[in-house]
Amino acid sequence: MNKFWLVFLHEYKRHVMRKRFVFAILSMPLFVVFIVLVGFLSVWLQIDNKPVGYIDQNQILENPQQVPVEKKSIFSPVPSLPFTDEAAAKTALNAGEIQAYFTFSDNYMSTGEVTMTSNEKPGANAEDDFGDFVSYNLVKGMPEPIIERLIDGSNITVRSLDGSREMGADNWMVILLPMLAGILFIIAVNISGGYLMQAVVEEKENRTMEILVTSVSPTQLMAGKVVGNLLVGLTQLVVWILFLIIGLKVAPLFIPDMGSMPAIDGKYILLIAGTMLPAFVMIAAAMGAIGATATESQEAQQMAGFFTLPIVVPFWFVSQIMFNPNGALSVGLSMFPLTAPISLPLRAGFTNIPWWQTSITITVLVILAIFSLWLSGKIFRIGMLRYGKKVSLKEAFRRS
Repeated sequence: MNKFWLVFLHEYKRHVMRKRFVFAILSMPLFVVFIVLVGFLSVWLQIDNKPVGYIDQNQILENPQQVPVEKKSIFSPVPSLPFTDEAAAKTALNAGEIQAYFTFSDNYMSTGEVTMTSNEKPGANAEDDFGDFVSYNLVKGMPEPIIERLIDGSNITVRSLDGSREMGADNWMVILLPMLAGILFIIAVNISGGYLMQAVVEEKENRTMEILVTSVSPTQLMAGKVVGNLLVGLTQLVVWILFLIIGLKVAPLFIPDMGSMPAIDGKYILLIAGTMLPAFVMIAAAMGAIGATATESQEAQQMAGFFTLPIVVPFWFVSQIMFNPNGALSVGLSMFPLTAPISLPLRAGFTNIPWWQTSITITVLVILAIFSLWLSGKIFRIGMLRYGKKVSLKEAFRRS
């Protein structure tokens, strides 16, 4: 057992102390920040705070006032300027004083028809801000809470019949969390599993394996490598999750419209961990076994695609899982071992999954994780000293 810990610590330190590991940990948060900044910049460039005009010859809006600027918003609303007739509005538009002007129809109160005129496409916020301006002045005189509610609309929460599940505008983490966890899981599997597979292949190619097996058993060696790489992957995930939590806490200070981070159900976190951890062990052990059977690194990389490609399949059917979480495809993806780590948590965000389905999925993943460790140890024992010859599954079972 002491040799297992020696292998485990060596494998963990060997990867964590490398510069590329530190780069891999920091590159993901920096990449996310870059994407957010690019997205924010693209939205900012589409915003135009130049005033818009409106023609209200029927006095639909009495003594109109601008919509109060919300302190929590980083974008100021587009001012709306009145014009007595279309000629004056056209003159202002051609002079560049306004970006567009709106004309109320004679029967606006019954049809709601408004015509917009502009020389170029107005800013992305022009129409919405003018709509808020009209709504605010139509209900002016009512109590302030009623005005705010009419403008903001309703916040509808969909609740299951037994009250155990809720979905509302504030529950965006139900969608975001499994998607982010799935992406991080895929990255961790590819990085950590790749480390393990390549390490085994390299140790075979440079004959290091011949020295190692004289002092440690194949089972201890493979178990130490798998657990060490598992902890490498968990280290990455923990650091990324900490960055994510810090980002979600800090972001509202700079983007007030974002609001605060909603509470996350602890059972949901346990479900994600319960599916992803055994799946990670299963795939990592399988990739280690591939490294033991392969004759060179390139061959091992090609064979690893058999395990890593199915992991991304749930992302192809996200809409199906969201809108039909109890359909045959959604249930099948959430119970198949290689797709369950992403499908099951995502599906759980939109429906009450029967306890037996969750239990079967997690149990199968745990059994397969243990089986993968056992099988990889057997394959490792047979193939560790072979050069230029593969080990078949039939041979591994025959010698077990």
